[in-house]
Amino acid sequence: MSGDSPLQKPEWLRVRSGASEEFAQTAAIVKKYGITTICEDALCPNIGECWRRKVVTFMIMGNLCTRNCGFCGIKNGVPAPIDPEEPTNVASAIKELGLKYAVITSAARDDLPDAGASCYTNVIYKTRELSPETKIEILTPDFWSERKNIKIVTDAKPDVYGHNIEVIRRLYQAVKKPPSDYDMSIECLRLIKEIDPNIITKSGMMVGVGEEFDEVMETFEDLRKANVDIITVGQYISPSASHYPVIRYITPEEFEKYREEGFKMGFKEIKSGPLIRSSYGAGESYSTLCGIAQNQDT
Repeated sequence: MSGDSPLQKPEWLRVRSGASEEFAQTAAIVKKYGITTICEDALCPNIGECWRRKVVTFMIMGNLCTRNCGFCGIKNGVPAPIDPEEPTNVASAIKELGLKYAVITSAARDDLPDAGASCYTNVIYKTRELSPETKIEILTPDFWSERKNIKIVTDAKPDVYGHNIEVIRRLYQAVKKPPSDYDMSIECLRLIKEIDPNIITKSGMMVGVGEEFDEVMETFEDLRKANVDIITVGQYISPSASHYPVIRYITPEEFEKYREEGFKMGFKEIKSGPLIRSSYGAGESYSTLCGIAQNQDT
């Protein structure tokens, strides 16, 4: 743990205020459709920048998680039943925001028979109906690494399928907590590519929780063995005093080293920096990997 007093945030973690007319417009659209966003529920430090550009990461299936990870700002509890209007509401918001690239995620829904896999497909299909030009990235739970659940989602052909490894193996039980499991997450990523080799896969992790450089490299190697295409690496910021503490703030130079080493290992695209989060710059990463122009960054 980090000791008796919290670490002081370094200069490079300061972010601008989100107050702007564009931010207010984005917030109004989110409210209009009753949308839950990971931007708000996970206390993302980039919300000001992203919402000024009308970029939102959608959180489906409610705002309560059936797991209780030590790092996450999303509340644990018994989730409400699935809203049958959610696919239409999310797709309508995507259309009104004019998103060329949309990221859709969720908390874990272990209470559902397919762990929520069909909810992802419903949103994907409705988005393609209402906003056919929008590229879709999903960031899912592990679905217990059950092939049938993962196949439900791959059959919907998202443009990018992401699942975050989050932390190194040694710290998984302390930071991520059971029933989440390091090997189960790696297997989830491996299965995505096995089922559909053409889907771009993505994973993210946070640093500053007590890992060593070599352990990060070992995680990179495991992700490469699972044929992951894109990785993100960002600084862990504890949501509250009751969450897992920040052990160390990683310097921008160290993040650049992670990026350099990751490319050497063969990843096709890497986002690595103090404020990098899974969906930050997602559209840009997709465009870079595919070699296309993308007007709407996320």
